[in-house]
Amino acid sequence: MRRDRRVKIVATLGPASSEPEMLERLFEAGVDVFRINMSHATHEVARKLHATVRNAEVKFKRPIGILCDLQGPKFRVGEMGGGRAIVADKSIFHFDRDETPGSAERIFLPHPQIFQAIEPGHALLLDDGKLRMRVVERSETRITAEVVVGGALASRKGIAMPDTLLPISPITEKDRADLDYALRLGVDWIALSFVQRADDILLARQLIGQGAAIMAKIEKPSAITDLDNIIAAVDGVMVARGDLGVEMPVERVPGLQKEITRKSRAAGKPVVVATQMLESMISSPVPTRAEVSDVATAVFDGADAIMLSAESSVGQFPLEAIRMMDRIAIEVEKDPTYDAIVHTTQTKPQATGADAIAAAAHAIADTVKLAAIICYTATGSTALRVARERPNLPVIGLTPVLATGRKLAIVWGTHSVLTSDPENLSDMVRKACRIALEEGFAKPRDGILVTAGVPLGSPGATNMVRLAFLDENGAPVAEGR
Repeated sequence: MRRDRRVKIVATLGPASSEPEMLERLFEAGVDVFRINMSHATHEVARKLHATVRNAEVKFKRPIGILCDLQGPKFRVGEMGGGRAIVADKSIFHFDRDETPGSAERIFLPHPQIFQAIEPGHALLLDDGKLRMRVVERSETRITAEVVVGGALASRKGIAMPDTLLPISPITEKDRADLDYALRLGVDWIALSFVQRADDILLARQLIGQGAAIMAKIEKPSAITDLDNIIAAVDGVMVARGDLGVEMPVERVPGLQKEITRKSRAAGKPVVVATQMLESMISSPVPTRAEVSDVATAVFDGADAIMLSAESSVGQFPLEAIRMMDRIAIEVEKDPTYDAIVHTTQTKPQATGADAIAAAAHAIADTVKLAAIICYTATGSTALRVARERPNLPVIGLTPVLATGRKLAIVWGTHSVLTSDPENLSDMVRKACRIALEEGFAKPRDGILVTAGVPLGSPGATNMVRLAFLDENGAPVAEGR
């Protein structure tokens, strides 16, 4: 089940893709990681989806990642009299603590934190930014705003405050219950919504511990402000372009996507580009040309993974969407300019032995004609550092830890294989050659590069690189040539 591309594909599960047969077909078509969206999934649904993925994993004998996406805080206005009202441009509108139905002049806002944190001059965006207001004054019980862009406002529509740093945790009581359940199921990644600053990650780390890797969804202007610290604190990053494009000028999103991708790559943290990548394929068997270009841009930027949401969860053509994304990625990576474009982002090694080994592996691979880079890794850190270099070779992560193989399913160019630790250095090289041959990455007389930590089985101690060449039977014949 090796892929013919290095970028990974994440697919959201839902009514269109939750049946075992369809999920297996999606995996065969190219999905590397399945996403469970807790905004829509009950615990029972999550349990069934988790079991279906794990059954597919057993069937295909490949580690498959599961990403559990927490809902995070949601802010909505109260009920509107008659269900909806037209709010006029340039009018004055009020948000208050009065629970009576709203009108064209006012509405109930059931979130005291907003009254506490918002300031005059701050923006208010309603219904995904369709209505825009500017705060004129506020008190503990009333916010007065000037309507910049009016329109129809209906009951229970969402409200966003892009300029306001809210004094709340990104993990609600619902999220805590969902998180506890997801960790007991054994998911591999937890995606955090509504991340505002690095301190939010530290709170999540206290709750999650080592139970799963943490992925921060970058969707708030405040997160952009604290981006470097957030990236340093997390295990992975998601460019959540939907909410980011609501809370910030939409024309800034492409540049921010590149900035987030570049900084995540430099830090060696997996980065996922998400939202509306093939949106038209929710109802169409083919995408628009613009969507194809959008997916291609993320691949050219060197993102670790590209993600489908409604296309695979509720769309009419989930399988076609996966196949299309797979074909686009393969075509981009075959482009003569691909390697040059990917490596325009320089990833200077950090002053660590692991980074030095990873950089050396990349340099050797560029100098000697080899078939693959083999990483022995218990925690995944060795494979992550090698993948950070975006080498021109496949990266095979050999690990005795199933959870590590699943976690690496989202990492660029990395093909995970479960295997026991070798007995000694000679066995390490023999096993690497055999697996490279069996998995279809090398053939007789090819060369491979092996990285590991010595003594073997010591997590985080990457300190060795070795060359090996395969004889006609796939056994090593010349080490260190």
